[in-house]
Amino acid sequence: MEVLLVLVPFLVLGVGVIFVAFAGGAGRAREVYLSRGGRAFAAVILLLYLVLGIAVPAGVIAGRDESLGGVGSLRTAQLTDREKEGKELFEQTCKSCHNLDAVQAHGVTGPDLDELGGVDRQRVLNAIKNGGTGQGRMPAGLLTGEDAQAVALYVERVAGQ
Repeated sequence: MEVLLVLVPFLVLGVGVIFVAFAGGAGRAREVYLSRGGRAFAAVILLLYLVLGIAVPAGVIAGRDESLGGVGSLRTAQLTDREKEGKELFEQTCKSCHNLDAVQAHGVTGPDLDELGGVDRQRVLNAIKNGGTGQGRMPAGLLTGEDAQAVALYVERVAGQ
């Protein structure tokens, strides 16, 4: 619905501009509008309206999910169910603080996980257990058990890719 609120005014404005342009200016457009114009003109306007006003925005909206959750090779990477679970947990728990390109996370307080060297599963598990480096910036034990394991597996797989 929000998308329509943005697109509809532009679509209406675009049709008006196309009408004026094809009619030969504002005065000629008024004349054509009042005389109902020719069938060819109406068909061209309808075709342009459908292609530019509906098909292009629909294609952009339909294709946007391809880029969600990754850059480069991560866009098409196939994740295991466990890694998908880790990704969801990372997005819910860690994304607001950490940078991680795989989920387009741009946190402001935690380190950039793509820039850290040697991000392996044990290092991530230790950070989750101890609260980062133990300096109090990250709550200790933010995730536990299988949840912590899933996030560590996911971060190990995608960090620095």
